[in-house]
Amino acid sequence: MSKVNPNDLFGVYVHWPFCAAKCPYCDFNSHVHRGPFDEEAFVEGYRKEIAQMAALSPGRLVQSIFFGGGTPSLMSPKAVGAVLDAIAKAWQIDRDAEITLEANPTSVEVDRFKGFRAAGINRVSLGVQSLRPGPLAELGRRHTVEEAVSAVRIAQSVFERSSFDLIYARPKQTLEDWEDELKEALWLARGHISLYQLTIEQGTRYFDLHQAGKLQMPNEDLAADFYELTQELTAEAGMPAYEISNHAVPGQESRHNMLYWRYGEYAGIGPGAHGRLMVNHQRHATATEKLPFEWLKLVNEFGHGMVTDDVLTWEEQGDEFLVMGLRLKEGISPSRFMSISGRGISEEQIAALKGYGFVETLPNGNIRVTDKGFPVLDAVVADLAA
Repeated sequence: MSKVNPNDLFGVYVHWPFCAAKCPYCDFNSHVHRGPFDEEAFVEGYRKEIAQMAALSPGRLVQSIFFGGGTPSLMSPKAVGAVLDAIAKAWQIDRDAEITLEANPTSVEVDRFKGFRAAGINRVSLGVQSLRPGPLAELGRRHTVEEAVSAVRIAQSVFERSSFDLIYARPKQTLEDWEDELKEALWLARGHISLYQLTIEQGTRYFDLHQAGKLQMPNEDLAADFYELTQELTAEAGMPAYEISNHAVPGQESRHNMLYWRYGEYAGIGPGAHGRLMVNHQRHATATEKLPFEWLKLVNEFGHGMVTDDVLTWEEQGDEFLVMGLRLKEGISPSRFMSISGRGISEEQIAALKGYGFVETLPNGNIRVTDKGFPVLDAVVADLAA
């Protein structure tokens, strides 16, 4: 039996799997659907699955809710409100809960955002991805730079908190190009920005092009230079990294993502959603059917679309805790690792990694990865988990 691993963090992730188009770099569970669509049938499916998850994890206080995708902004404000009502019926929602919705900048309208705000959304995250027209087209984005800037400004005027994403270390991008673009983005941002190095994921169009030699990516040294430049510019702008790809003015960090990285509990709702729930003092890893209409059939038959429900061992929990927590600038608590995994972190491994300058110990005893160590984070995690 796995150890009790509460830290009073509980969130709900709601996955809306539909998109207007599939981007060539995207490996998320997203689907382009043509023809008639019964939104209410899916909303009813969410209601059923929320009730099932609440039966597994009753009495929780929800501190964050995140609508991800896919493109959740394709949902109607009425549908978003109905899902939030179902969550409120299933669990208690903290009065200060962060409730985020991912949105694409394509033809964002003030009235639509006001509708989401009235439904209960208090934070939006916009998938801008680039502030340059050429890269936008190459990334398969359907919005223009002008639409992106307008959407960011509208979001900032309607919601208490907002963020947007950019992708860098793109094919043919130079450090000078990125410096100009990032400075512009930091001028536009208010409080939070997510900056992701482009990665090639199997199953994407970019993967096929890369395998065929038609897509050249920056080498490791140049990728490290991109990362270093990003850290310098964001810190100068007062939005230092609090996680390997996320930057914020102190106090504006994404609470939902922090919940993941601090190894809290979360219920995964909707097609292809993952969750981590404590059930009878055991930590369960859950996942639902990825195909939207197959998920809906399962929900209508069984009350949920779960196809995976695994009890994690102590060792698996410890490994997950390291993978998630070492992404954070605050690092991890060795004592919490011990309570989760039943084992300590090797002092020899810590000393060796310190010798390379990859990790350091903070005054509070936490171990964290240094800026030098972040580009080789996977190797650092593997060493500490050994």
